[in-house]
Amino acid sequence: MNKSFFGYLSILLSFSVLAACGASKKVVQAQQTAPTEKALLWKIEKEGIPAPSYLYGTIHIIPSEDFFYPEGTLQAIDATKKMVFEIDMNEMTDMGAQMQLMQKSLMNDGKTLKDLLSDEEYKLVSDHFNEMGLPMMMFERMKPAFLTVFASDDMSPTAMQDGSMKSYEMEFMQIAQGKKMDMDGLESIDYQLSVFDSIPYEDQADMLVESIKMGNEGDDQLQQMIEVYKAQDLEGMASMFSDETVGDMDILLNNRNKNWIPIMINYMSEKPTFFAVGAGHLVGDLGVISLLRKQGYTVTPILKS
Repeated sequence: MNKSFFGYLSILLSFSVLAACGASKKVVQAQQTAPTEKALLWKIEKEGIPAPSYLYGTIHIIPSEDFFYPEGTLQAIDATKKMVFEIDMNEMTDMGAQMQLMQKSLMNDGKTLKDLLSDEEYKLVSDHFNEMGLPMMMFERMKPAFLTVFASDDMSPTAMQDGSMKSYEMEFMQIAQGKKMDMDGLESIDYQLSVFDSIPYEDQADMLVESIKMGNEGDDQLQQMIEVYKAQDLEGMASMFSDETVGDMDILLNNRNKNWIPIMINYMSEKPTFFAVGAGHLVGDLGVISLLRKQGYTVTPILKS
């Protein structure tokens, strides 16, 4: 498995959160400080910071024909001096970080998928990956949560290389590099990968099998998520999250949001910053927008004119 594969896999980390949560149709009600406007781009202001910063909700992987920049996005980047992602994207070109990613993507104690699945389930998973041209021997020891993102046939490791899929993070990174902007992250690769160790491997394996069994239904839900994203409908995204996954939501979204706020405040106090994080982190009473508002920041949507 080469460097480009693991770079692609890292970009998909947070997308796997949305894919897992999107499997349910129950609605989680937004609270008082939660955003209700249809917008992916938000201006952050507060007395005492040097200039407005901006927050953008990404979908980590999207078909190229659906990729778009909401009105004002490029102007917001022009108005800032630093770009911050969930992780520092510069690390993805570092060989040491790639080796770390390779190690952290593997299950501990030599566990393999065969240890977690029945013979029937293992055949289902193996057949699915073989049909995608991905030999199972490449993935035997990989944490099942990573593999869930490949439950859809559209999510092959070659999707970005052949141009059929795009990553907002990669596109923003190229813009930042072209402008020679500072880049940084809200958490380390090591921390982001360790998040999945909080979810038992057995539960991850069950999620992988269920995602593959959903087949076309899962593809339909992925398309629904993309349409909701294109509509910039954060409440619609919140409605795709389930109260059945509250424990995992705390691990994968809510706790990380809380950890990010003091880091974001520090960045904004130094220079105007453009933050690009998964859109799932923006929604709800424990989302980044709501948490910033509770800290006294004015967070305003940049709406279509």
